[in-house]
Amino acid sequence: MISVIIVEDSRLARLELNLLIQAHPQIQVLGEADTVKRAVELIDALTPDLVFLDIHLPGGNGFDVLSKLKKVPVVIFTTAFADHALESFEHNTIDYLLKPITPDKLNRAIQKAEVLLGKNNPVSFERKLDLGDKIFIKDRKANWVVPIEEVSMFESMGNYTKVYFNGNRPLFHKSLQQVFESVKEGLFIRANRRQVVNVQSVREIIKHSDGKLILKLSSGEEVSVSRRQMNSIRSAYSR
Repeated sequence: MISVIIVEDSRLARLELNLLIQAHPQIQVLGEADTVKRAVELIDALTPDLVFLDIHLPGGNGFDVLSKLKKVPVVIFTTAFADHALESFEHNTIDYLLKPITPDKLNRAIQKAEVLLGKNNPVSFERKLDLGDKIFIKDRKANWVVPIEEVSMFESMGNYTKVYFNGNRPLFHKSLQQVFESVKEGLFIRANRRQVVNVQSVREIIKHSDGKLILKLSSGEEVSVSRRQMNSIRSAYSR
């Protein structure tokens, strides 16, 4: 269950959003607020998982609400204006819905919230991720909900991990070791210290005259296999 507060100065807009939310039984609306002051009081008192937050409010704006909170929850902005979209993603924002809000837009936003909050089993890192599961990635101004089978490779970037999927390469805010340990054994295999590849993405194994192995992925990348991992790679593809 995801607990929600709706912050919106228009009674009609609150009613419309409530009606759309009724199609999502996993969402529990704890309350509604129509001013900055009331929103801050309600969110601090009820500590919801998620807030649907309008930009323009009596007493200020949605950013004023966020700046006054003791703890900022996950936020989905709902507004008729697109000019604050970039600023919104500097906060704990997973989506920016322009009014009128459609069921499809709301569905996608709620799916992102479920992934980020771990309220949906397929995205919880408390268990091993398997085929059909998804991960939520927020990188700068963009957000993705990515099926694990669409990821061709994870690559270490210090404390972050670059995720390769469908031509995209955003950074995931977990280390490569954390990601690798979170995926069910057998789905991905370590090629070298910095790169872990999807077993099903390997289309060709190229063996050089010096004994070096290169994995050619379906996405076009070529990955060198370290000497330490050669036996694991050979075993994985000799079955």
